[in-house]
Amino acid sequence: MKTIPYGRQQITESDVQAVEEVLWGDWLTQGPTVSAFEEQVARYCHARYAVAVSHGTAALQLVCQALGLGAGDGLWTSPITFAASANCGRYCGATVNFVDIEREGYNLSPAALEQALQNAAATGTLPKILIPVHFAGLSCDMEAIHTLAKRYGVAVVEDGCHALGGKYQGQPMGDCRYSDAVVFSFHPVKSITTGEGGMVVTNRQDLYEKLLLLRSHGITRDPALMAQPSHGPWFYDQVELSYNFRLTDIQAALGISQLQRLNDFVAKREELVARYNRMLAHMPLILPHWSVNSGSANHLYVVRLQGEWTANRAHLFDTMREEGIGVNVHYIPVHLLTLYRRLGFAPGDFPQAEWYYEGALTLPLHPSLSEVEQNRVVAALQVYFDRHTPGGEMGR
Repeated sequence: MKTIPYGRQQITESDVQAVEEVLWGDWLTQGPTVSAFEEQVARYCHARYAVAVSHGTAALQLVCQALGLGAGDGLWTSPITFAASANCGRYCGATVNFVDIEREGYNLSPAALEQALQNAAATGTLPKILIPVHFAGLSCDMEAIHTLAKRYGVAVVEDGCHALGGKYQGQPMGDCRYSDAVVFSFHPVKSITTGEGGMVVTNRQDLYEKLLLLRSHGITRDPALMAQPSHGPWFYDQVELSYNFRLTDIQAALGISQLQRLNDFVAKREELVARYNRMLAHMPLILPHWSVNSGSANHLYVVRLQGEWTANRAHLFDTMREEGIGVNVHYIPVHLLTLYRRLGFAPGDFPQAEWYYEGALTLPLHPSLSEVEQNRVVAALQVYFDRHTPGGEMGR
């Protein structure tokens, strides 16, 4: 029986044609298609600027560099995220810490943030950058987070890698009303894909110009940025040490084509989520949180086993995989990963994140998921709960 993946890309003939047109053209990279993609994403998000890069991790790292994060500085983020949200701080030589999550929605808690900021202010250890993560596509309480960050002089970068196509307070995620920048990912399981790819959107011209410089080695042909006179029309200068994090025109062409269907993708995800919610309501599961202020992009459909059923999570995971259903777990709390334990983090540091992780399970969700496949997922869960007892593997 064919395996049902937890997420996957949807590629159409129009996507293939868009890529072919670039392949037969003059520019495979550093050409006009990248700029066109940036303009369209910025317009979609109601942001002033967008800078395309090679992947979401590069976007996080470059925006930290552009904001001047370095040795002696601190970066805070959520422990329930992919490791890149924290690693970007360490790439810049900064120290990294975490703020615990809310019990509902699993996003960074404004209450926990307020307490952490008060403590840090008292000890002179305030972070330079805060990265709230819109987990599974549901927006954090950005208005509250922005108010707190502004009070303590902390820059805010939204990790929106799950969130393109979602809304907060009726506006597109990525409009940067409550942050210095928002970062997106175009990995194949995300809202739209470029294969690999990422984007930083911002309303700050200074940040935009810095990002353009940093994504291409820190090399410029702009005389205004050089500390020496030009030698001629061929002249370029390196004014920063940075990386090649460029997106190709091939990838950008795919991104433009996918962007035309983004609203359809989000609508299909909403339809599938509503159907899951109806079909799973009677099972011993905590279903995804819904917020009146947020129209989730529904990147992931994460359920949490209730009560003693959490002890069955590994057995349920294996059983579903054996049935060809590609369940997953998002995420192991970052502070419990070996790399971060070496820095002194330990179990018990962020109890809400650890509570969440004990019972979390990601079910398949993507725009190409059929009702037949979704029925198969739900039926497999029902069979499992009927045959087993909470707190143990074997049942009747």
